[in-house]
Amino acid sequence: MRKITLALFLFVLAIAARSQVVEPVTWSFSQNKVSETEYDLLLTAKIDEGWHLYATELPEGGPIQTTFYFEGLENAELSGEISADKEAIDKFDPSFQLDVKYYEKEVTFKQCVKLTGTSGTVNGYVEFMSCNDETCTPPMDQEFSFKLDGGNAAAATTFQADTDSDDAGGQKRNYWSIFFIAFLGGLAALLTPCVFPMIPMTVSFFTKQSKTQAAGIRNGIWYGLSIIIIYVILGTVVTAVFGAESLNNLSTNPWFNIFFALLLFVFAFSFMGAFEIVLPSSWVNAVDRKADKGGLIGIFFMAFALALVSFSCTGPIVGALIVEAARSGGMAPVVGMLGFSSALAIPFALFAAFPGWLNSLPKSGGWLNSVKVVLGFLEFAFAFKFLSIADMVLDLRILEREEYLAIWIAIFMGLALYLWGKIKLPHDSPMTHLPVSRFVLGTMVFAFVIYMIPGLWGAPVKMISGFPPPVDYAESPQGVGKSQVQGVATSSVNVDPGKHIGPHGIPLYEDYDKALSESIKTGKPLLIDFTGKGCTNCRKMEDNVWVDPEVKKMFLEDYVVVSLFVDLREKLPESEQYISETTGKKVRTVGNKWTDFQISRFHRNTQPYYVILDQNETELVEGYGYNSDPEEFISWLKTGLEMNRNK
Repeated sequence: MRKITLALFLFVLAIAARSQVVEPVTWSFSQNKVSETEYDLLLTAKIDEGWHLYATELPEGGPIQTTFYFEGLENAELSGEISADKEAIDKFDPSFQLDVKYYEKEVTFKQCVKLTGTSGTVNGYVEFMSCNDETCTPPMDQEFSFKLDGGNAAAATTFQADTDSDDAGGQKRNYWSIFFIAFLGGLAALLTPCVFPMIPMTVSFFTKQSKTQAAGIRNGIWYGLSIIIIYVILGTVVTAVFGAESLNNLSTNPWFNIFFALLLFVFAFSFMGAFEIVLPSSWVNAVDRKADKGGLIGIFFMAFALALVSFSCTGPIVGALIVEAARSGGMAPVVGMLGFSSALAIPFALFAAFPGWLNSLPKSGGWLNSVKVVLGFLEFAFAFKFLSIADMVLDLRILEREEYLAIWIAIFMGLALYLWGKIKLPHDSPMTHLPVSRFVLGTMVFAFVIYMIPGLWGAPVKMISGFPPPVDYAESPQGVGKSQVQGVATSSVNVDPGKHIGPHGIPLYEDYDKALSESIKTGKPLLIDFTGKGCTNCRKMEDNVWVDPEVKKMFLEDYVVVSLFVDLREKLPESEQYISETTGKKVRTVGNKWTDFQISRFHRNTQPYYVILDQNETELVEGYGYNSDPEEFISWLKTGLEMNRNK
């Protein structure tokens, strides 16, 4: 009886352990006969809530895309490209600095084939990966087989596997954040010399138009709404002409990123006073004549006149906002123009309704031109973001992390000197003394410059995370001159042939057997990092946890660390390929090997995942998954060290 109870207990433990292997994607395969010689092969993926499956086309340097391999075709040939039954969600991934596409819930891929005999077969497999907002699965593959024998549908097969994703939810981007950024852009535009002086003119216009206070309030509200309508129409036209998804696709194209950068350079130089962007005077005069007619139509054209007259100042801001909103696709340009126009419209509507408030406004002066110049510096800096994306997509490595930071340091140093009055630009008014406001703002910008400088030597500079290229897209992982590794002297880092320089300059083993030998030799516990080149959440752990000084110190001094990449596509020699006893799947690549190792030994298949072993390969403490709190990770590492000392 005791033996039966023990066996049952062990069986329950085995089931519980196996349940740690997540399977968020289920595949089913079927076929439709189109004609006597044509068939549609349907490959359907059902995706669990909160997970997503990557699309079939992704830029280089990102996650692993879904790929279909049709290897065994007998009396059949492929016709055309494989296609999906719906548009993929397109979203910017800050960890990879790329736009990635993925599917949620369910998607069916279709491949057309032509039969070249009386019957035929199509064999192959699909390779895929998925993520949620905390973890990713390794690339998995599922074999399929179709028999083309008169159009009878082959028996559908199903398989559950893991796929890689980055964020759940499926929003193109947080529209509220776009609205807020655009709203700030509208407030900045309000303080430019093309817009601010228009406020007294507006008050004068509405003083003549409004006979009573009620009429003034009504006209002011209509004036504000007219401004919003005009700019929202602009955003709608941009979205309609280019298409919601086309805007995003363009923004991922390196050549259009270069075009966007050049556009921002033009806007920046215009703000700095090199030249002025103006619309044809005939347009402005025509709208002015319409505004003189009065009434609601006249008020609308008054708002239109404001948009045209102020274009030399608002145009660069509007252009930059539309370019940035294009990165999100969907209705982002419309939302952006709504935010921008709201910030612009509210003050004008209020002053139109309550002209007496005009007395509280500061007088126009040279400070308005200074606002334009500051905006010019900012647009000049942001232009390099688009150049950086193009550089990374093309893998030119011209604008790596160090160069990018050096350029930003120079730009913002120039801005600080301008605010302190050390640099003069065209249209600047004479300055007999330095205003306190400019001194304070210049000092803050200078402090920002000092903050960025350590980034040249490998500091994370989290305040501007997402703007510079990632740390691995740099001249050296150790920083400029290789004099320091993110706060760890290079003299203490021994990089032997079995290691490679990992994130934040931490040397890591890349071969499990060599790492185990080193663990046995030194008596240090072995830390396994199950990771992936295309694992977004692994990058998040590295950027938020590995960068902690105490974590790095423990990695270097207390542990032997090996990183096993589950998505390496390097083929194993034929003699080393095998069928997994755990999954029943063929292990073809190095990544498959480490995936099978993780599943069979630790009953997990998600990344990131960390395991601590002693010299006998016994697990010292329960494995550690995604958790971006450095203190939690440090506590886990200390527990592993304590268990290793007490064994």
